[in-house]
Amino acid sequence: MNTVKPKVYLVGETVLFEDQLDAFLEDIGAGDFESDATSDIEKLTEVMGRLCYRSFKPGLNKNVTKVREGNETYLRNVLESGHGSVLEHGALNFIFKDVSRVCCMELIRHRAGTAISQESLRYVRLDDISAYIPECIKKDPILHEMYCSFIADSEAHQKQLYDYIELDKETDFHVKKEITSAFRRVAPMGTATTIGWSCNIRELRHVIELRTHPSAEEEIRYLFSEVYSIVSERYANLFSDYECEPVNGISWVKPRNRKV
Repeated sequence: MNTVKPKVYLVGETVLFEDQLDAFLEDIGAGDFESDATSDIEKLTEVMGRLCYRSFKPGLNKNVTKVREGNETYLRNVLESGHGSVLEHGALNFIFKDVSRVCCMELIRHRAGTAISQESLRYVRLDDISAYIPECIKKDPILHEMYCSFIADSEAHQKQLYDYIELDKETDFHVKKEITSAFRRVAPMGTATTIGWSCNIRELRHVIELRTHPSAEEEIRYLFSEVYSIVSERYANLFSDYECEPVNGISWVKPRNRKV
């Protein structure tokens, strides 16, 4: 068996069609509007927020005589005021590799605002089993050895089943699928797999807060602390209200000045 930790790959994000955005701004009389956002998602969020009040510049809406300048300032106000709906427009696409089936079951509970595609063990043969080892297991050498031995035995049993049925010689894909699906039932829940997970920014903030909390399961805490380290750097203005506190070696991400 292989010991693994979840890996996070940010593989996609919402992009702006600048020509269409410029055409819209010209259409409403705000052709001179410029944003200093450093990413399309931050700019998109700002635009969607400003169109709610037509606050691209003073006077465009006669009720608005002063507007907040700059993407950072504007988005900080969005976050502080809880104007969460505008955060739903930008979406991110992740691939999480080496996450256990345990972690995946926790993750798919967050369905609202997400899209999920998971590696199918009905089709993907378990020739090798990799697993995350929780710290409560690692700190006890005997327990650690027993834990790893169980997973290694499970891997060996998978191979014994495949050898017995001589699956490598089978040419009928339906039969291979049927057998592979049957054998996955005796694989441990801790078996590492891969899942594609897409979400909007509002949902991502919710999941980061919930799943890095010290009461969350350890592996998913680690996973979303890694997610946060990526998104907080790439989209700093959308996560500027957060702070991190290390708990048992994993970051607890929480909003500043909010009771949690």
